Amino acid sequence: MGTSCTLRWRSAHDRELVWTVNPTHPIARGIPHPMIIEEDEMYGEFFDIPAPDELVFISSFSGGEVFRSGCTFRRGHGKIFYFKPGDQDYPVYHHEGVRKVISNAVQWCVTDQPTRSLPTLLRYETNDFYRGHGYQGPLENQA
Repeated sequence: MGTSCTLRWRSAHDRELVWTVNPTHPIARGIPHPMIIEEDEMYGEFFDIPAPDELVFISSFSGGEVFRSGCTFRRGHGKIFYFKPGDQDYPVYHHEGVRKVISNAVQWCVTDQPTRSLPTLLRYETNDFYRGHGYQGPLENQA
């Protein structure tokens, strides 16, 4: 990511409210507003990541902290979605809303690039490489 990815956190059985800030985004389709997660680890700003291409969700916690909890990034034809909810100490992945966000994100991440065709590789015979003899490629086919 080119950054430290550091953030503030505490593991204190905190309630998390996940707020949809981009309701038209496909990842937000069918997600309650706010989505209430009864117990989770708190993550807070500053979160040292590159500026997201799109911000879909932010979270708030009982101590007043906020966090960019749903961010999209594009790299070439690849799509990346960062989603915060989830921790080894809390059963967040069983939450119906969290599962819906993950399902929506998987569908959104499908690439928009058409199937790549492999380039035609031209080659020389090894023995004649430096003399240019034995070249196999488009020039031989022009007659």
